Amino acid sequence: MTLPPKPASRPDHVSLWRYAKLFRQDILSAQPERLYRARMAEFRTPFFRSFLINQPDLIQNVLQTSPQNFPKSDRISEGLRPLLGDAVFVTNGPRWRGQRALIDPAFQGGRVRASFPAMWAAADAMVARLAAHAPGETVEVETEASHVAADVIFRALFSVPIEDETARAVFQTFQIYQRAQPLLNLAALLPLPRVFPRLYQRRTRQSARQIRALITQLVEARRAQLDAGTAPDDLVTKIMTAVDPATGQRFDAAEMIDQVAIFFLAGHETSASALAWALYLMALYPDWQDRLAAEAQALCGTFSDVSKLTLSRDVFRETLRLYPPVPMMVREAKQAVRFRNRLVPRGAQIVISLWHLHRHQRLWHNPDAFDPDRWRSDAAQPCPKEAFLPFSSGERVCPGAGFAMIEGPLLLSRILRDFRVSCDPGRRPVPVAHLTVRSKSGIWLKLAPREVL
Repeated sequence: MTLPPKPASRPDHVSLWRYAKLFRQDILSAQPERLYRARMAEFRTPFFRSFLINQPDLIQNVLQTSPQNFPKSDRISEGLRPLLGDAVFVTNGPRWRGQRALIDPAFQGGRVRASFPAMWAAADAMVARLAAHAPGETVEVETEASHVAADVIFRALFSVPIEDETARAVFQTFQIYQRAQPLLNLAALLPLPRVFPRLYQRRTRQSARQIRALITQLVEARRAQLDAGTAPDDLVTKIMTAVDPATGQRFDAAEMIDQVAIFFLAGHETSASALAWALYLMALYPDWQDRLAAEAQALCGTFSDVSKLTLSRDVFRETLRLYPPVPMMVREAKQAVRFRNRLVPRGAQIVISLWHLHRHQRLWHNPDAFDPDRWRSDAAQPCPKEAFLPFSSGERVCPGAGFAMIEGPLLLSRILRDFRVSCDPGRRPVPVAHLTVRSKSGIWLKLAPREVL
C-alpha cells in the first residue's frame, strides 16, 4: 500500500551550526528519525536546553494541568510579531486571559452556525472557479485552497467576499509573507546568539506592514458602521462589541488590528493547509474519494449538512493527524520541574511536536498509513485521542476549532461532489514547514468534472 509522503529525517548527530542550517530550510526534515519513537528528547548546547516531549501525560501536564507553569515562549513572537503585534496567539498571563474573554464568545453557541452561509457561499464561488479549468487540467490545489479559505474567513469576519478590493489585497500580500516566514522563528526552538541567522527577511517585515495597514482600513470601516448602526452581525462585530465581564473593557482599535491579523492567519492559513492535503490524499486513495463523493450528494446548503458528513469528518481528522497545519508548539518552563526523572531547568524550552506525536510509533497503529476508519467508534484499534492535538488542548485550545471542523469537511465534500481529483505521477508533494505544513513545490492534481467520467 502506498504511504502518504513524509520528509526524510536528518542523521541523529549533527553540529549545532548544521542543525541551524537544516532548520532554516525546513523544520520537519531537520529533526532525527528517533523522535518518532522517543517519549522525550533533550537538545543541549552551551546556550540553552530544549526538551521535546511525546509522552501524553507530560503533554497534559504542560497544556492542561499546569499551563500557568508553561507559558508560551516569548521567543516565538520574534518572527510573528511584525504581523501579529500583541495578538492572542503570542501573549500570556492576564493579558491573554483578557483577550480570550472577548474572543471566545464569538465562537461559542450558535455563532459557528451563523457562519455557515458564509462557508457555503465561499464554496459556491470555489466550485465556479474550478469549473473554469479544462477537464483533466493539472491544477495547483494549495493555491485554490488558500483562495477559498481566505474567502471563508473574510465572509465570516467582515461579511465581504475575497473579491472585495481590500480583502483581495490582504490575501495577495499574505502570499508573499507566507513563503518568506516560517511559523517558528529559529530562536523559538534555538535561542541562539544574535550572530546566528534569523528566519525573517526584509520582505517579511514589509509584507507584514502592508497587511496590517489593509486590516486597519477594514477595522476603521467597521467602527464607522458600528457608530452608524449599520454593521452586519458577523464575527468582527461580535468581537468589537464584546465586553470583558471582569474589567468592563473592550478591544481598542490597535488591539483589534492585532486580533484580526491572527484570525486571518489561523483561520485562513491552517485551513488552506489541511484542505490541500486532504485533496491530495483523496487523489492518492480514489476509493475513499468515491465514498466521500457519494456522501456529498446529500448536501443541500443548510446547516443540517454538517451532520451528513460523517466520512468527510473522519477523512479530515486523519488529514490533520498526518499533516497537522501547525507542526510544533513551544512553551517555556517558568520553574524547574522533573520530567521522566530528568531535571527540566527554569527557562528551558518545552517543544510539543504535533508532527511527531501524531505519527508516534508507540502510540498509533500503523502511524504513517492513511486510515480514516481508525476514527470510527467501533474501530479495532482505537485512536489515542490524547495524542491527537491539531488544535492544541487545555485553556489555550484554538477557539476556532469547531469552525474549522465544519469548514474543512464541507469544502472538501463540495469539491468532490462535483469534481474528481487524481495525482500527477511526476509531482509527488514533499511536506515542509513554512507558516504551516505545506508542500515544497505545491500540490498538483488533475481535475475533471465528475459527471463526464
